[in-house]
Amino acid sequence: MGDSQVETIRKIQTAFGNDAMGITQIKEWYNQFKDGCTTVESEPLSGRPSTCRNDQVIAKVNAMVMRDRRVTIREIAEEVGISTFSAHFIMTEDLAMKRVAAKFVPKLLTAEQKELRVEVSQDMLDSTNSDPDFMNTIITGDESWPNSRGH
Repeated sequence: MGDSQVETIRKIQTAFGNDAMGITQIKEWYNQFKDGCTTVESEPLSGRPSTCRNDQVIAKVNAMVMRDRRVTIREIAEEVGISTFSAHFIMTEDLAMKRVAAKFVPKLLTAEQKELRVEVSQDMLDSTNSDPDFMNTIITGDESWPNSRGH
């Protein structure tokens, strides 16, 4: 209807009085409708895809972060055309990323990182199997190593 978030909250509270939903829920729904959502049903319960958090929007957000790890939530929201709430939710939930030292990084390893670690581990195992003394070449910092007692 073109009302601001504050005006919308006031109208809902006036219309429903003590039966009005909480301000937090009103704000969340306001932002979702502003982003183009057309239903108030909860996504996990309805089983329907979200119109404001769909694969295309998530892919755009992911591409922005991959181009510039220092991009802000506000910049993401403005470029993609979604609310900062939706941008933050996509980053933390859909893309499983969190901000570390002003950069977004995956909370979990990517498929490529997992594959590389498996390859390195397999190389180490192969080296150990082909050369029984291989593990003896690994520096462990035990008492036989100089300076291990702070000398």
